[in-house]
Amino acid sequence: MTEISADSLCQSIDERTARVGIIGLGYVGLPLIDAFMAKGFACIGFDVDQSKVDALQAKRSYIKHISDAKIAAWFDQGRFGATSDMSRLAEADALLICVPTPLDDARDPDLTYVVSTCEQISQHLRPGQLIVLESTTYPTTTRDVMVPILEKSGMKAGVDVFVAYSPEREDPGNPQFSAAGIPKVVGAINEDSLSVATTLYNAAVAGTVPVGSCEVAEAAKVLENIYRAVNIALVNELKVLFDSMDIDVWDVINAAKTKPFGFHAFYPGPGLGGHCIPIDPFYLSWLARKQGLNARFIELAGEVNRSMPAYVVSRTGEFLNDVSKPVRGSKICMLGVAYKKDVDDPRESPSFELMELLLKQGAELTYSDPHVAVLPSMRHFDLPTMTSQELTPEFLAQQDAVLIATDHSDFDYDAIVEHAPLVIDTRNATASVSQNRDKIRKA
Repeated sequence: MTEISADSLCQSIDERTARVGIIGLGYVGLPLIDAFMAKGFACIGFDVDQSKVDALQAKRSYIKHISDAKIAAWFDQGRFGATSDMSRLAEADALLICVPTPLDDARDPDLTYVVSTCEQISQHLRPGQLIVLESTTYPTTTRDVMVPILEKSGMKAGVDVFVAYSPEREDPGNPQFSAAGIPKVVGAINEDSLSVATTLYNAAVAGTVPVGSCEVAEAAKVLENIYRAVNIALVNELKVLFDSMDIDVWDVINAAKTKPFGFHAFYPGPGLGGHCIPIDPFYLSWLARKQGLNARFIELAGEVNRSMPAYVVSRTGEFLNDVSKPVRGSKICMLGVAYKKDVDDPRESPSFELMELLLKQGAELTYSDPHVAVLPSMRHFDLPTMTSQELTPEFLAQQDAVLIATDHSDFDYDAIVEHAPLVIDTRNATASVSQNRDKIRKA
């Protein structure tokens, strides 16, 4: 196999003649296309979900912060296409893999999507391509899982094709940080692969942080999310303790964060959501077990965070009991099913577990979310078909309790507290409400 020059691919990137392929057109892949399109690259989007491909070809977005008009502009510029035809993988000079990496039922890493994607790439691989894994995973995945599959093509990674790992960094709902505005950590299997990958990302994002190996980059991503998971678990545990002492944990955090050094505020909630924090730490705890070690902080944090939905439901039962009502038969409206404020992403949202637990106790459940019109089907939860309810004064007055699970800015908390007989707040969303505070309970 003829050795391919890294310099020639870097030159085509600099000249914007390199075509970028994004595999996986979800909450990571689509914003990444936006970043590369904005810098003059031609892009191909790949996804096995034909409904996503059909929507894009019809110039419709399925992600809130990527507008229909933006997708239409991509097509109008003649530099974008979307397809489920994996034989077209050979058309791209760089392929960025943004597929899901969930946990299986035993809470072990499930690399099914990564493996199947790499197998597809291997069948259509051509010399001189750059392959980058962006999906969050455990250290050694790129070298030990991805590279052997790619080399089934007969090509040598680092010689005939370039291979790197650059973990996705997204903060949905935060307009301060777009995919293009966040520096990218980049690790690779050799110097040539690192040179090509950093050249590509430097052309589209705010900068790169090159590291010494794929393993360092993989571990850095997991560390970022473990840091958040452990600190959120700490404040969740303190919340339960302080609740028992009739101390408001939010007041405690607000006081502590006035210290200008040595403290960073994290906040409690009804559980963890999103694709990263509830899942990624367990990649490392799984790897630790394979090494004969015990990642005790990670496991304990997971235990604490997973207990929060049950704690919130227990507190909800106590608050209803205080007004002589059982959960069974009570009308409870859940506010917010997206996993975080002001996004339309329901992945791993604690709201689904809250709803399932409340339904099992016999609650008459509804929900309202301005960003999620129809309750999506979730593989781990058995919930009935529901649609988002309008929060009219009449509707709110008919409820026995309103449970705030996601603190969307669109909710009128003054009106909610005014008209609902009982408001159970897991996010401190009602902090600024001045009237009828006797109706508010923190959970």
